Amino acid sequence: MLAVQKKILAEKLGGLPIGSDVRDFLNYLTIEAGLADNTVLAYGRDMRGFLEYGLSKKIKTLRQVDAVLIQRYVTLLSKQEKAETTVKRALAAIRMFLRYCKLVGKSEDDFTSILESPKIWQRLPMVCSSSQVMKLIEAVDPKERYYYRDKALLELLYATGIRASELANLKVKDINLDIGYLRCFGKGSKERIVPVGKAAIAAVRDYLSLLRPKLAKDYSEDWLLLSRTARPLGRIEIWRLVKKYAGRAGLGKKLSAHTLRHCFATHLLSGGADLRSVQEMLGHVDIATTQIYTHVDQDRLKSIHKQFHPRP
Repeated sequence: MLAVQKKILAEKLGGLPIGSDVRDFLNYLTIEAGLADNTVLAYGRDMRGFLEYGLSKKIKTLRQVDAVLIQRYVTLLSKQEKAETTVKRALAAIRMFLRYCKLVGKSEDDFTSILESPKIWQRLPMVCSSSQVMKLIEAVDPKERYYYRDKALLELLYATGIRASELANLKVKDINLDIGYLRCFGKGSKERIVPVGKAAIAAVRDYLSLLRPKLAKDYSEDWLLLSRTARPLGRIEIWRLVKKYAGRAGLGKKLSAHTLRHCFATHLLSGGADLRSVQEMLGHVDIATTQIYTHVDQDRLKSIHKQFHPRP
């Protein structure tokens, strides 16, 4: 699926001025920098949007790209009410591209240091209660054809905190049901081992014995979660399924596959898990990224304050 998306992106870039330079840049990010495919695709889409804007301003060569053009593009994204994180990533992609061009001798100047970054406010992630998560999982109807697969999908997301893309890339051999661990590859293809709880283990066992053999074909290989066509279930399909059951459970449109990752972290910390352990299970490089979950769990903070402060 990623290969198809890359091909489509390359074709679209090929029809734009400076597009060939951007394709070289994306290859550099993959081969030399070792960035994950999803990250490279995201940067590629950001650069395509910038090149399309440049084309509307009659920009045809790299020499015509300047700080004013970039600042106006960033302003346009803000006016279009794009998320602040989206605007920041677009600017980061442009900066990386221009630094790459200077590195390989395609450009003489690097003026990206004078560009002002949009101010990013920290937003607390959406988190459901444990009873709401149970309601989500119970929204899967046992009478439905893909009941065992979808229940295993939801149980795994909540039990391990893995990303939808990581779940999509799981193979049967990556999960050890006897010991209760799975192996996944996160951003930058970094490997980590995550414990799996009893409920998720039971759901995966049922899926592997009762449904997967009926779905699998010769070309299914060893992928864990299979679609109706016997192909591996993709990241977008996983997100759609979570949205489907969230709607059925009456939990709102904002709940997503990533919400279960937030729930995983927050509920662990609520139960007394230490921050370093949660950081390792989530695959965060910087513990500051994990610390946001200490702000989410307001009830726990209040109880700690009441228990240990001399004047509660």
